[in-house]
Amino acid sequence: MEGAGYRVVFEKGGVYLHTSAKKHQDPDSLIAGVIRVVEKDNDVLLHWAPVEEAGDSTQIFFSKKDASGSDSCTSEEEPTFDPGYEPDWAVISTVQPRARRSEPTRGAEPSSPWGSWAFSVSLGELKSIRRSKPGLSWAYLVLVTQAGGSLPALHFHRGGTRALLRVLSRYLLLASSPQDSRLYLVFPHDSSALSSSFHQLQLFDQDSSNVVSRFLQDPYSTTFGGFSRVTNFFRGALQPHPEGASPDLPPPPEDEPEPGFEVISCVELGPRPAVERAPPVTEEEWARHVGPEGRLQQVPALKARIFSGGLSPGLRREAWKFLLGYLSWEGSAEEHKAHMRKKTDEYFRMKLQWKSVSPEQERRNSLLHGYRSLIERDVSRTDRTNKFYEGPQNPGLGLLSDILLTYCMYHFDLGYVQGMSDLLSPILYVIQNEVDAFWCFCGFMELVHGNFEESQETMKRQLGQLLLLLRVLDPPLCDFLDSQDSGSLCFCFRWLLIWFKREFPFPDVLRLWEVLWTGLPGPNLHLLVACAILDMERDTLMLSGFGSNEILKHINELTMKLSVEDVLTRAEALYRQLTACPELPHNVQEVLGLVPPAEPCSPSPSVSPLPLSPTRAPPAPPPPADTAAQPDSSLEILPEEEEEEEGANS
Repeated sequence: MEGAGYRVVFEKGGVYLHTSAKKHQDPDSLIAGVIRVVEKDNDVLLHWAPVEEAGDSTQIFFSKKDASGSDSCTSEEEPTFDPGYEPDWAVISTVQPRARRSEPTRGAEPSSPWGSWAFSVSLGELKSIRRSKPGLSWAYLVLVTQAGGSLPALHFHRGGTRALLRVLSRYLLLASSPQDSRLYLVFPHDSSALSSSFHQLQLFDQDSSNVVSRFLQDPYSTTFGGFSRVTNFFRGALQPHPEGASPDLPPPPEDEPEPGFEVISCVELGPRPAVERAPPVTEEEWARHVGPEGRLQQVPALKARIFSGGLSPGLRREAWKFLLGYLSWEGSAEEHKAHMRKKTDEYFRMKLQWKSVSPEQERRNSLLHGYRSLIERDVSRTDRTNKFYEGPQNPGLGLLSDILLTYCMYHFDLGYVQGMSDLLSPILYVIQNEVDAFWCFCGFMELVHGNFEESQETMKRQLGQLLLLLRVLDPPLCDFLDSQDSGSLCFCFRWLLIWFKREFPFPDVLRLWEVLWTGLPGPNLHLLVACAILDMERDTLMLSGFGSNEILKHINELTMKLSVEDVLTRAEALYRQLTACPELPHNVQEVLGLVPPAEPCSPSPSVSPLPLSPTRAPPAPPPPADTAAQPDSSLEILPEEEEEEEGANS
């Protein structure tokens, strides 16, 4: 809308100030408002006003957009999505930044208690913009001015941070800080033509700041990078156009490939092969692999059978001890007995450490007391519908608590984190022995302990790897999720954190885990399981026109409705389809375990969409089954002091 001397170029409702530092905001501490970008008197202003003020032209220097523009703002909030389950297990802090009061709008006397929170700032006065981390809470932006002060944090309850950044990128250069990928440094445009070109090419749909920052350093390869994010691969005869290149940019040497990219005329996955699952391994079949002195023979073939069919229920108690590393595949029966005696003594020594602590001592040991309280609370609601754990005085609950407290003595640095009880429960159910279940649980935790670490690196890496696989397998689905502010795949967090424990019925979880523990056909089959589920639901997601709330709701409603055999069949088919591609990007080969992973160049890979790297080598054959790496499960757990970013409205 235009008025005398001003023009509203962007408006978004549902932008809140959180005026309390409490973990859970009270309704009275949330101030609903409208954010606007306004061109006025040869200047561009960013203005936020409470809902009550935003519609009153006497309180602000421009009037509200009419119905012909973007959606008008009302005082009613959209209902937030209730995920339908208790999210404490996710180990995610919901601490929001404390909003600081700013000066009221120029020339306005507040007519309500919230009027004094309104603010307006010229874009030229901005120094930096900080964006929140990906998570399961609302996204927010923190604006810092040239004077060094921070404006109140803007929480986007209905999404819109990317749209706002895209608009700001028309007037400013937003360069990602090399020290902090979430911090955007603000610079004025040196060239209006550069701004116009970027805007017309829509290179900012994913992450405007990173594109601009890289463009300033290497405009040639970054331009290709921008197009690659639109198409995921270079298709057809896409070549740099002379008219679109910078006049100061020399042509690249013909005999030297461009850094980080290889132009591929067409990279298409072949047809998806048909896969059939085999029947479970029986006790008789297992016995045929037991040789003299009780040593297992033809172990690679045995693992391959477990991968293709799983185990019969009566065999799990013995076989899981091998799959989880408690017993050696090469050991004899006598060696196994000696090993178990040694591990039994070790377990009870660790258990005695916390058993011998008196109530008086525990009152002075806040760490142990905190672990015990958390474990008791989690155990009391873990798999209580399973007959093995049902009832108020069930001895299985006591064993769960004892094993988890002993694990705190075993792994002091990690201790206990919510969600671990979900991983132990099926193991204790199958093993039905306290000591053996403990050591099998330790073996499982060796695979997934990164999921529960405060550094968040492994969870962050897994989300990035999952997104990379999905971009290769189904670019249209990725584009759809991006368009609905769901491209970060936050809704997959629970899947990866506890290995789909709450997505399948209990018997199916046992089958899924024993297949994943084989480490076949590669180190990240659990990521392909996630891709398989999304592939099964792609038509429902895309054809129903779901928004971010509906996507999260639909994914959550899949709980207990999935068939593990169907999912595993599709996951294996996806793996074969990928590995059959002769031009598979190198970083995808790394995720699948076809080539050794490159040395990490930075300690924290971004969770944002990963560009596909060129094919630097043909796919190597899958590693031998007996040397295949174990699955590396991981994703991010936010520490208390960190605020969270763009997530689903849960």
